[in-house]
Parts: sequence; structure tokens; C-alpha cells
Amino acid sequence: MAHYDDLGGEAGIRSLVDRFYDLMDTAPGAVNVRALHANSLKGSREKLFLFLTGWTGGPDLYVEKFGHPQLRMRHFPFAIGARERDEWLWCMDQALTEHAMSEELRGYLRLRMHQLAEHMRNQPE
Repeated sequence: MAHYDDLGGEAGIRSLVDRFYDLMDTAPGAVNVRALHANSLKGSREKLFLFLTGWTGGPDLYVEKFGHPQLRMRHFPFAIGARERDEWLWCMDQALTEHAMSEELRGYLRLRMHQLAEHMRNQPE
């Protein structure tokens, strides 16, 4: 996946991640997913930035710092149901909508993010 440059490189990924977490921190419709995070979102912002940098084809910063992402395992301590998944996706969809990129790339990233978010769900409905 070589979309890193299309998203604006380091500055673009940082901007996308910051908008995502700003929405999570303030949107009334994201209170449940926000409650799964620490009071400060600084660490979460940095980890998502590192992950998305490599995931989109940039430097593999997350792997260099933490090893293989093992996302499902790392998220397993948190109760993630359909509500939390949907709130996370609302924040990400909005951040993607606001970020400058082609509609083709936006559609692709939305699809992949939806697949990823569903994979993180660990609570039966």
C-alpha cells in the first residue's frame, strides 16, 4: 500500500490522526469509544500515527518501536462492541471526508478501515 504520499506524508498522516482524535474527544456520538481511552489521548494519537504511517506505505515506524502490531490482541483488553466500532468509524469517516485526497483513495481507505474496525470487535451482540 503506497498511499502515504497521497495522504500528505508525515504531515498528512499527523493531520488525519489529530482530526480523528479531536472528533473522538468532542463528539457527543463518540462517548463510548472515548471512554475506552486514557484521559489524555496523546499516547493513542502517537500510536495511531506510527501505525498509519507504515500501514499506508510510509516508514514502518510502529513496527520499529513496538514490533508487529497484533491489533486484535492489543485491543482485546477493551470491550469493543458494535456501538464502539460504529463510533470509532464515525470519527474516522469524518476525518477521511475532511482530508484532501482522491475519492478513489478515500473509498479504499473507508473500506479498509471498516474491515479493520470490524476485526477489532470482541463483544457478542
